[in-house]
Formats: sequence, structure tokens, C-alpha cells
Amino acid sequence: MAIKERRVGTVSRGIRCPIIREGDDLASIVATSVLEAAECEGFELRDRDVISMTESIVARAQGNYVTVDNIAQDVKEKLGGGTVGVIFPILSRNRFSICLKGIAKGAKKVVLMLSYPSDEVGNKLVTDDQIDASGINPYSDVLSLERYREAFGYNKHEFTGVDYVEYYGDLVRECGAEVEFVFANQAKAILDYTDCIINCDIHTRARTKRILKENGAKIVCGFDEIMNKPIDGSGYNEKYGLLGSNKSTEESIKLFPRECKDLVLDVQKKILDATGKHVEVMVYGDGAFKDPQGKIWELADPVVSPAFTDGLIGTPNEIKLKYLADNDFKDLSGDALKEAISERIKSKADNLVGNMASQGTTPRQITDLIGSLCDLTSGSGDKGTPVVLVQGYFDNLAD
Repeated sequence: MAIKERRVGTVSRGIRCPIIREGDDLASIVATSVLEAAECEGFELRDRDVISMTESIVARAQGNYVTVDNIAQDVKEKLGGGTVGVIFPILSRNRFSICLKGIAKGAKKVVLMLSYPSDEVGNKLVTDDQIDASGINPYSDVLSLERYREAFGYNKHEFTGVDYVEYYGDLVRECGAEVEFVFANQAKAILDYTDCIINCDIHTRARTKRILKENGAKIVCGFDEIMNKPIDGSGYNEKYGLLGSNKSTEESIKLFPRECKDLVLDVQKKILDATGKHVEVMVYGDGAFKDPQGKIWELADPVVSPAFTDGLIGTPNEIKLKYLADNDFKDLSGDALKEAISERIKSKADNLVGNMASQGTTPRQITDLIGSLCDLTSGSGDKGTPVVLVQGYFDNLAD
């Protein structure tokens, strides 16, 4: 009897789950939800399937929340409660506004330094065309609020309809602090205003801290160092602090989940016990991709995946099929071509770095690739699928 060939490669399924609350047994809920989906929809789990959970449900199950007052207390204790420079925040009601309220309540004055024309993840304060027309050099020019308004006026964000300069200024004043704006892209520019600084950049934070300290800053706290310990029983994140946080209410935020390697291992074991299949498991946040229209880079979390099982370590080791078809096997076609390519895949080396047949296969981390797929699958709205099952990701044409 001929073996039936599989005709489907990678499949990504959003898995419906109950609404997660603090203290829930998340490993049991996730494993049960996947198993029930498999039974209901008529598919089977296989070895090396990947079960992914959004960071949101992990943090919620952990109860990892902090309030504006918690942030204010931490900021006051670490930076002295006077004038605080806050540099390179992203433009986001969800990601930064509640954090800013906490900072403002823990300081007498906030000097808010925004990068321009856009923030770290691509949200535009002004357009590149406006910069070109103004004659301003964003690499070197430091702008006051008056000069910024004179050159660019009021600018509402393309998607949110918010003028973030006005919005952030109002937030600080409503919390009882004075606010001064600076627009610059060189970190050390803030030192002309204050030597006590919170740097809010995400992926460039280590370099920013180094530059500030080398140029005489008295106190430098990264966003990852605010709320890295509990305040009066609050949540915390010892590794990332406020990085990766999201608005929960008008007075609180949900932090990025704390250490959760035990969680992914627990889900993996529950699936193995129930099915005999060895799956991989990960927690994911923002995907690592860029929107071609708004030019916004999605990754506002410090990492795509804060925890994953060991089978997801590394990068793909793949051969470009079109390269083989157009070069090595250009004289073959049909079954002969398919068989030749399959044999080449089976015999490929464990490390293809420098091999022309692998060109065009970007060596990104497996967790970043799968996390991006899962983020697109689950969405950020009302799909109700905070768990994603990815099947066939590690398959290739020769399997």
C-alpha cells in the first residue's frame, strides 16, 4: 500500500480559552484547551508541535500588576523626587501613559525628552517630509517645545488621532508636576537639564545608560529598573521592570510576566502525559515585524519570548528551494526534480552558514519567528484565542 503524502505544511491555529484570572492554574487550562480543541476540530497532536501562550495571560495568572502610586513611590525613592529627566519613551497610550503618570507623581518636575521624527518603534511625531522642509537636522539639533511647535505645529498620530506632545504634557500637569519638553536624539542632551534620568528606550537601553554615565549623569535608571522589586505587595519584574508593560486601568498596568520557565515545562509534561507526544511550549509577546504602511515596528516588548522549552533554542537551518531549482538542478523537472531536492535536504549539513544554497533564509531566532506568527494569529483584540497551536513548523519537503 502506497504511503499517502502530506499535502499541508505549517498550520497555525488560535485556541479558545476561558478568561484568565489571577491565581488560575494556567498550565492545566492551556493543556486542557488544546486537547479539547483537537477533539472538537478533529486534528491530532504530533511531536514537535508548538503550543504558545500570550504573555498577557501569564502575567494575569501571576497577578503581576502595579499601580500609579507604586510607580511613584519607586521613582521617588530611586531618583530623589526632584527634577527627573525622562528620555526616549515610545508614543503610546497603552504602553507609556500610565507609567508617565506614576513618574510625574514621584517628581516635582519632569523633563520629557522625545526622539524625533519618530520614537524607537516607528511612531511618528512628525513626518520625514516635515523634517526635510524645516531644515532641522534630527541627528544634532536639540529643540525646545517652542521651536518644535514653530517648525511643526500640532501633529496627530496617524492611527490614534492623538498629539502626543500635548497628551503627555497634560498627563504630567494633572499629576501635579511641572513639565518641560526637549526634542533630541542624542542621549547626553538631557544632561543640560538634569542629572537624574530615567531612560525608557527598549532595545538600545544598555547603550543609552552607558552614554549617560560616561557623560556625568548622577543617577540613571532604565525602565527595566523601575518596579523590579515589589512595592507594598505589588507585582514586579526583576529582569524587565516596566518594560513590556500594558495599561490595565486608568490607575494600573500589567507588567511583563515574571520568570515562567516552569510554566512551559509544566504544559509540555501535561501534554506528554495525556498524549505521549513531545511538544514544544513558549510564551510570546509582540512579534518582531514592521508595518509597511505606518512604518511601526511591532516589538515594544523587551523580547518576543520570555520563556520557552529547549527544543526552540537556535535558528532555522534551511536550504532555499528556488536556488536549488534554478541552479544545481536546473536541468531537472517533475518527480526527478522533487526527488533530487529532497535528497539534498536530507543530506544537508547541520550548519549552512556561508552555503550559497541557504542565501535568503534569514537566520532569525526560532522563538522570534514562531512568536511573530503567533502574534499575528492571536491578534490583539477580541479573537479570544490567547493560545496558539503551530503544527508542521519543523517539517520540510523531504519529510
